[in-house]
Amino acid sequence: MQKEYIDVVVEGQKIRIEKGTLLETISKNVMHEKTSLIVAGIVNNEIKELTYPITAECDISFVDMTTDDGIRIYQRSLIFLLVKAFTDIYPDKEIEIRHSVSRGIFFEPVDLELDKEDVEKIEKRMKSLVEKDIPFRKEVLPTEKAKERFLRDNRIDRYGAIKYREKPHVSYYVLDGTEDYFYGYMVPSTGYLKLFRLEYYNCGIVLISPRTTSPNILETREIPEKLFQIFTEYRKWVSILGVDNVGKLNDIVEAGKINEFIRISEALHEKKIAQIADMIYDERERIKVILIAGPSSSGKTTFAQRLSIQLRVNGLIPINISIDDYFVEKKDTPLDENGKPDYESVEAIDLKLFNEQLNSLVQGKEVHVPFYNFITGKREYRNNKLNLNGGKILIIEGIHGLNPRLTSEVDENKKFKIYVSAITSMRIDRHNRIPTTDLRFIRRMVRDHQFRGCPPERTIELWPSVRNGEEKNIFPFQEEADIMFNSSLIYELGVLKSYALPLLRGIGPELPQYSESRRLIEFLSYFLAIGCDEIPPNSILREFIGGSCFR
Repeated sequence: MQKEYIDVVVEGQKIRIEKGTLLETISKNVMHEKTSLIVAGIVNNEIKELTYPITAECDISFVDMTTDDGIRIYQRSLIFLLVKAFTDIYPDKEIEIRHSVSRGIFFEPVDLELDKEDVEKIEKRMKSLVEKDIPFRKEVLPTEKAKERFLRDNRIDRYGAIKYREKPHVSYYVLDGTEDYFYGYMVPSTGYLKLFRLEYYNCGIVLISPRTTSPNILETREIPEKLFQIFTEYRKWVSILGVDNVGKLNDIVEAGKINEFIRISEALHEKKIAQIADMIYDERERIKVILIAGPSSSGKTTFAQRLSIQLRVNGLIPINISIDDYFVEKKDTPLDENGKPDYESVEAIDLKLFNEQLNSLVQGKEVHVPFYNFITGKREYRNNKLNLNGGKILIIEGIHGLNPRLTSEVDENKKFKIYVSAITSMRIDRHNRIPTTDLRFIRRMVRDHQFRGCPPERTIELWPSVRNGEEKNIFPFQEEADIMFNSSLIYELGVLKSYALPLLRGIGPELPQYSESRRLIEFLSYFLAIGCDEIPPNSILREFIGGSCFR
């Protein structure tokens, strides 16, 4: 039979290939041009596994480990490898994914206590499977058949995840006789997964994998203890609400009980904010400055306003200062690696003036607070004079709030530092988590479209640089916090779905953001839609969907 050839464009270069050639085969010709491992391809702006055959003319590029997509695929494959190794050693037990922890993901076994030697044994088994280079085989089942199989095998969490989905089929993977469901793509085989490490921690396992910023090595960061405790606290909330996976949340929606669930979720937020306000009040003689920081779309603004109300209930008078008003003049703004003004750098702030004025306020003096004119790029003074006399307390909210350099000359004893982030512990099922970054990203996309005139494709385009800024300016200082507040709401993705889906569906296949839009559409398909009528006007979620009483 005569071979048939087609022309394709690979990384901008036109080549001729045999029809049906796998992406993996094509990738070997461009692997030397990439700085890290290639784990997937992009065909006409749509991500595909390396096992995908090319049967028509198309544009092809490749996904390596310097991208979020690449890390997700590698990490997901590692998770299956860990599940497989654990199952091989403990065939009658199950392991659950919990949450991210800095450079890795935390897992816990069900009804089993592990020790350090157990974790070493699991890691050894994983490495053995990598050496054998076993393929990840994808299978497809009609959705109704998959439901029957899940119920038969008592995999209720998996059944709940697909119970209300409208897709006619379900894809799953098989690795050396072990099958499992993972909602996203895999590498072709275990031989790709040479870079990983397991650590024993808190009676569980931390799976350490590469990051986009260091795709060829494993970082040796300390596990952030305070952030880990927030995840633990959130799990208690999940336990109180009885919703540890998407299926259980969907059951509440389907049963018409979501309004009560919303009220309880919001009450948990209010209780936590009130507790923080009480902590501050109890030390009111000491604390003069409250510093609030957190990553993009964590709800810092609404949190600060709700905290202010609770402080007023306690008899304190909160005064707000914007760090933006202390920007250096435009001509003195530091430049980033691309030669563009870097307004997210702490050097963009007049640290000397900021510290001088904070110290004066803490000492009971009055200061003339500046106003930064973004049009002229210069600082102005508009008769805004402040003091902290008579029960006043200063609130400062911004990305650098926990960076010691921001308030380096202010007495540490006078500060109270709060880290705010949207941390998710609810999962799709036992082996598929809901990434915190996806929740914040969807929040931002909805908010920026509604209130900042920013189209979703632009938000997708900017998100990697936003994340890089967080890695430099926010995450390194999160453990400086005296307390952390989790701003996520268990029900919110069901609400955000109705706002985000039309935006994502409007991104056509001709756009480079199409692949990411398809991924997020697939992710949101696991949630039943939830109306917003019962969401209170002071909810953190209102900051993103509208209707906030603080606007």
